[in-house]
Amino acid sequence: MSGPAPDAAVRDHFAHCIQVLGGVTAASRRLHIDERAIRRFINGERPLSPGLLTDVAAALHRLIAEAEAAEAGLQELIAG
Repeated sequence: MSGPAPDAAVRDHFAHCIQVLGGVTAASRRLHIDERAIRRFINGERPLSPGLLTDVAAALHRLIAEAEAAEAGLQELIAG
């Protein structure tokens, strides 16, 4: 038996990325995309374009930077 179809694997990973961004509502705000559209991308009703995937990757990169800055601030507080 083979694994999931490539399109399904991409959708699954896209859905995971949306969860990492904080869920559909938070991702919608970060990406400036309607929540319903994000759900349609996840369930396969709308195709995932390379541009959308690039935008999601950029949003994840910004989230990483925000998390690193927050962690650095906490480390400063801990060090006193």
